[in-house]
Amino acid sequence: MTLTIWTSLALVCMLGAMSPGPSLVVMAKHSLANSRLHGIVASWAHALGVGLYALITMLGLAVIFKQSPLLFTVIAYAGAGYLAWLGVKSLLSKGGVAAKLEAGQPASLGEAARDGAMISMLNPKLALFFIALFSQFVAVGTDLFSRSVIVLTPLLIDGLWYTLIAFLLSSPAIVDKLRHHGAWVDKLSGVVLIALAVRVVVTLQ
Repeated sequence: MTLTIWTSLALVCMLGAMSPGPSLVVMAKHSLANSRLHGIVASWAHALGVGLYALITMLGLAVIFKQSPLLFTVIAYAGAGYLAWLGVKSLLSKGGVAAKLEAGQPASLGEAARDGAMISMLNPKLALFFIALFSQFVAVGTDLFSRSVIVLTPLLIDGLWYTLIAFLLSSPAIVDKLRHHGAWVDKLSGVVLIALAVRVVVTLQ
């Protein structure tokens, strides 16, 4: 793999990670409602999910997604259902971010890791991303080193990007500004997640 090809791969992965979507909502919610550590844990759990998709594509399983529309549809609906569940959970949350911070009852790190991993593994947009774009780079990586680079590049870029998001959103200055509007953060997150779930279902029709 040449430096030029790797640069192209890294650029595509950066654009994919930076694209606003359900993953950003979940990372922001954990960073704001719980702590910087929760946001970081969710970020790297999400990155592992991204790495899993990269590995699946590398092993040639992307062909199954292309040849089995039913399988992809099942995954897409499962992702929409998970987004809707997160959204309803946020809408029904009592007290919002401020109450969680003041009561000292944040979500566990395990819950942050679960949400981070699930939002990447059940995200049909991510599946489409790897099938449509990432698979183009698989053909150039025939040796073990190149294949490892192809898998690790999106994983590391995704983890570092959302770690940066976690640091920015969990800074004291930002948290203080949002502390008095905690309930609205939960409600807004819920509405956005449900809207994203509806969008997925509509696009599948």
